[in-house]
Amino acid sequence: MTHDQDIETLIVAAHTLTRLAALETANETPAAQWRTLTILRDHGALRIGELARLSRVTQPGMTRLVGQMVEQGLLTRTTDSADSRATVVDVTPLGVEALHTWLLHLTSALAPHFSDLTEHEWDALRTTARVLTRNLDRATATTAEAAR
Repeated sequence: MTHDQDIETLIVAAHTLTRLAALETANETPAAQWRTLTILRDHGALRIGELARLSRVTQPGMTRLVGQMVEQGLLTRTTDSADSRATVVDVTPLGVEALHTWLLHLTSALAPHFSDLTEHEWDALRTTARVLTRNLDRATATTAEAAR
C-alpha cells in the first residue's frame, strides 16, 4: 500500500464513521451545527465568511445557521471592531456544553463498534488520532492565519 492509499483509506474510514454516527444516534441536528461549534471552540471567534470557509458552506448558508444558533443561545454575534461591516461569531458556554453533551452521546453510541479491539489496536488508534490532530491542527491554523 502506498502513502496515498493509506491517506485515502483514512478518509474513507472517517466518512464511514461519520455516517455510522449519524445513523446510530438518530440525531436530527444538522452536522453543520456541530461542525460550527467545534470550529469556534477550537479557533475562537471568527468572521462569518471565515467560519463558512472553514466549514465548507456558503456564506449565506452560514449566516442562516448562525442566526438559528444565536436564537438557541449557542452562539453570539457581534460587529468586528476592525471592520464594522463584518460580523464576528463566537461560541457561548451553552454552545460548548451542547457540543460536549453531543460528543459524549456520539462516543457512547459508537463504543460498541470498538469493543473487540485489543490494547495494541487501541494504542494504534491513539497514535493515529494524535498524529492526525497534530498535523491537521497545524494545517488548519496556517490556513486560518493566511485568511486573516
